[in-house]
Amino acid sequence: MNAANETEETQKLEAMKKTILVRILSKDAYERLGRIRLVKSEMAGQLELYLVQLYQSGKISNVITDEQLKGILDQISSKQKFRILK
Repeated sequence: MNAANETEETQKLEAMKKTILVRILSKDAYERLGRIRLVKSEMAGQLELYLVQLYQSGKISNVITDEQLKGILDQISSKQKFRILK
């Protein structure tokens, strides 16, 4: 596989992910995800992957509100350990 094919495949996956996220998140929740992406891109990536997996497994039946997204974000962030360096 050459670099052009990999780039094209990555773009297709990103487009599919965005389509799913727009479909399952309320406007406020989608905007919050965008703000998270600006500050903590790694966490936003984990959150996006988690949401897409829930959608693909059929576990999301309603649009996720901003409050629900905050709850999911709390669950994800509580699983991570933070270490303060001096």
